[in-house]
Amino acid sequence: MHYETAPAKINLTLDTLYKRNDGYHEVSMVMTTVDLNDNLSFERRKDRKIVIQSDHQFVPTDRRNLAYQAAELMMERYHIETGVTINIDKHIPIAAGLAGGSADAAATFRGLNSLYNLGIELSELADLSAELGSDIPFCVYGGTALATGRGEIIERLKSPPHAWLVLAKPNISVSTKSIYRALRPGKNKAASQEMKTAILNEDYQSIVSALKNDLEEVTVKKYPEVKKLLENMRVSGSDGALMSGSGPTVFGICRKERQSIHLYNAMKGCCSEVYRIRLLG
Repeated sequence: MHYETAPAKINLTLDTLYKRNDGYHEVSMVMTTVDLNDNLSFERRKDRKIVIQSDHQFVPTDRRNLAYQAAELMMERYHIETGVTINIDKHIPIAAGLAGGSADAAATFRGLNSLYNLGIELSELADLSAELGSDIPFCVYGGTALATGRGEIIERLKSPPHAWLVLAKPNISVSTKSIYRALRPGKNKAASQEMKTAILNEDYQSIVSALKNDLEEVTVKKYPEVKKLLENMRVSGSDGALMSGSGPTVFGICRKERQSIHLYNAMKGCCSEVYRIRLLG
């Protein structure tokens, strides 16, 4: 039996630069892990099956699950002859812009590497994981990073200064594809280099000033609930507020713990799924 923690991620920046010939968008984004995790366990099987177990009713237990696809790819690529049972203890909200599925897939790449004593470098696992999804290479490493290309080129950064986050997820699901389809890339000034500098300088105020997500303006037009949550975050004492990924989760960042408790209590009145957590990085 082997255990892995799969932390959620947030985007501190998400710049969309242009539409690529392969249909993806060229992006530049600074992402960091947060103190909200799924927990996965891995156990060898005598047969060659991949079995996904979860007590969360909305977690698919078949090929639709990215952890299943990650296990399948690992077994194929490294000629693993026995199967695996993967148990997912789910805490990251689903379809929330927090990369919960990608985090589980990344944990599966790391978990099978350990379970079968394959000794594969993280960089090789990250390259392999890019075949399944753009957020997974970042999740393989965790921490804080600047991601470019379609998200698969990872430059690891130092951790941001200690801060608190309040996450709020409205009771809607957002299709990432539909948000990217409605996007006009390259029309906003990119912020990821500014964010990278702010993190390197451990300058909390500059980090707050550089928060930016190009997908936010598209999502808030389609989903007024997201706009309302962002406005509430801003007036309820956060130092800065932003949507993560393609949404619908928004977060407020706070320097002080007391301030984060006040923000958490204020947001509890606006939506049912609210979390007060720390930046991990």
